Amino acid sequence: MIYRFRVILDNDTEDDIFRDIEINKKDSLVEFHKSIITSFGFNNNEIASFYLSDNQWNQGEEISLFNFEDQDQNNKLMSDVLIGDVINNQNSKLIYVYDFLNMWTFLVQLVEVAEGIKGIDYPNIIFSKGEIPEKAPEKKFKSEKREIIDDEDLESYSEDDHDYY
Repeated sequence: MIYRFRVILDNDTEDDIFRDIEINKKDSLVEFHKSIITSFGFNNNEIASFYLSDNQWNQGEEISLFNFEDQDQNNKLMSDVLIGDVINNQNSKLIYVYDFLNMWTFLVQLVEVAEGIKGIDYPNIIFSKGEIPEKAPEKKFKSEKREIIDDEDLESYSEDDHDYY
């Protein structure tokens, strides 16, 4: 069985930037990671993580590319987790983050489950739309007060400017 995923750059522009990727459900998440960075033209020189997600795109458990010394030794690694172990009828979405300095964030959704076709090597990039921008899109974060905070606001943030409750 193969899974067909749509991997969408999470941005706030009108431009749709995504890739449709087919991959064997028995492949590891590290293979999926490699196909994503290849399809978007990234180098394989940055750290990355997948996160389990619910239907509202809330970020859940992390599955990282590497285990770092300061992380819990029980942390799941992409090389140890099969795609079929995290994608199923109850969970069809993942969040993928590449390059934690720039925070390239992608929404990954299962589109279809199908039989593999003999003679096709998987993973397989079957469709590509849009060009990746030169820098990662700015993110908007929500504070506990539910106000929108831009990256620029975060850079000029001063603790003296805000009340705590």
